[in-house]
Amino acid sequence: MSTLNQIVKELLQSGKVSSAIGYAEGTIPGKVQTIIAKTPEQAEKFIFNSFCVNNLVTYLTRGFKLTGEKPVAVVVKGCDARSIIALIQENQLTREQVYIIGVACNGVKDKDGNEAVKCRACQSHTPAVYDTLVGEPVEEKPVNPAEAFKDVEKLESMSVSERWEFWNKEFEKCIRCYACRQACPLCYCERCVVDKTTPQWIDSSAHPVGNLSWHITRAFHLAGRCTGCGECERACHQNIPLGLLNKKMSKEIFKNFGYRAGKDMNAKPPLTEFKIEDKEEFIR
Repeated sequence: MSTLNQIVKELLQSGKVSSAIGYAEGTIPGKVQTIIAKTPEQAEKFIFNSFCVNNLVTYLTRGFKLTGEKPVAVVVKGCDARSIIALIQENQLTREQVYIIGVACNGVKDKDGNEAVKCRACQSHTPAVYDTLVGEPVEEKPVNPAEAFKDVEKLESMSVSERWEFWNKEFEKCIRCYACRQACPLCYCERCVVDKTTPQWIDSSAHPVGNLSWHITRAFHLAGRCTGCGECERACHQNIPLGLLNKKMSKEIFKNFGYRAGKDMNAKPPLTEFKIEDKEEFIR
């Protein structure tokens, strides 16, 4: 079986791809950094280990203007591949524009060296779509939907007033750095609603009203689209539990539509499709 380095080297030598996005050793032990290789020699630096937590798909919408002349190769875990599927569904890239180097993954670690939260109920150890797979496919163990959303149970057990107090307290910490937006592969608008000033829909200053508007708006924009990669929460240096908010939205989408983002390239996200048989019990 070819190693990751060999695969990337051969792709660049043959001219099959214009460049390759992957992981390389970081400057701090136990950390990795992103590498964008354009020569076969740079392929030698490619690695994959349990510290490769970040979702490299973000670079496809922020770091490149995909022209379609040659595809860009990207190393993805199973959870990352869901982001590619979501982008294809939303016509942000075509399948031909990206060469997917899938890696079989048994879980990655957070900044403290513990199992990442997103791995606890993972059902995407092997990418659902890839051009080349590194490693043996990992057998998927069925996860009960209740288990998949277990970490939102505490939130749901709160009263409305307790939840309101909880989120207001969390959002007060926000300094509006927009690291969550920049790290998200599904936040690809060339001009974000929060940057618009004529008219200004959301106050851009870091105060309770503006912060609440920003985070609630972003959560609704990601409803039915968020693949749970966790990059927004990982990028937040104020430790706001953004993943919890997104997962709550994902649970509601699953409960009402039976839909999980990034699982099926041919499916249409529920909030972009009308079905006469849709349940309407949740409409008040």
